[in-house]
Amino acid sequence: MSSNKNGRKLIVNNNPKSVAAEAFRTLRTNLRFTAPDKELKKIMLTSTGPAEGKSTISCNLAISICQTDKKVIMIDCDMRKPVLHQIFGVDNVYGLSNIITGQITLEEALKDTSVDGLQLITSGPTPPNPSELLQSQAMKDLIDQLDDFDGIVVLDAPPVLPVADSLILGPMCDGVAFVVAANQTHQEAALRARDLLLNSKSRLLGVILNKVEFKGRSYEYYYNYYTSLE
Repeated sequence: MSSNKNGRKLIVNNNPKSVAAEAFRTLRTNLRFTAPDKELKKIMLTSTGPAEGKSTISCNLAISICQTDKKVIMIDCDMRKPVLHQIFGVDNVYGLSNIITGQITLEEALKDTSVDGLQLITSGPTPPNPSELLQSQAMKDLIDQLDDFDGIVVLDAPPVLPVADSLILGPMCDGVAFVVAANQTHQEAALRARDLLLNSKSRLLGVILNKVEFKGRSYEYYYNYYTSLE
């Protein structure tokens, strides 16, 4: 695991018995129930605006999927403000933007991480036209190519309201999970972002409420008691 401070965000990997890690495993299970008759192979996560914890949730969801012995490819689709390379402690010299522009192949872009079964495609160098790249035939071809991957693809996309990127990517995926932050995301903004996703023909799997503060320790006590019996 990377020694930088961003590595601490990988809760499921670093502290698997914590309440937070169990919450991500519950999220993994709930997403599976949203499509009982069809496996969700390509899952996109987005949010209303920045700093709502979307990328941290994306990473921990991906790790929790790996813990079920499935392989996962994560893609940092935020070519404006990428963070996944920092969280996993890898370089971002090349990545998604290089694939789309035909400089490298999918296989060449894959980076191994310290999490077993998890590979990462970083954003790559920031292009002058991220939305146009994501809307290109080359991006659609890449998404189609990932259908042959024997595992799950998790796309960490930019927030909905500032840019159109998520509205472009959403319809290419099997489902979209929408992150909102408690006591931070304004209701009107969240509803507007939700409507934009639905109007783009994205399949909205559900809303993930992040940054919830639990008062008292009763939940943690019962969780620790329950898991100690396993």
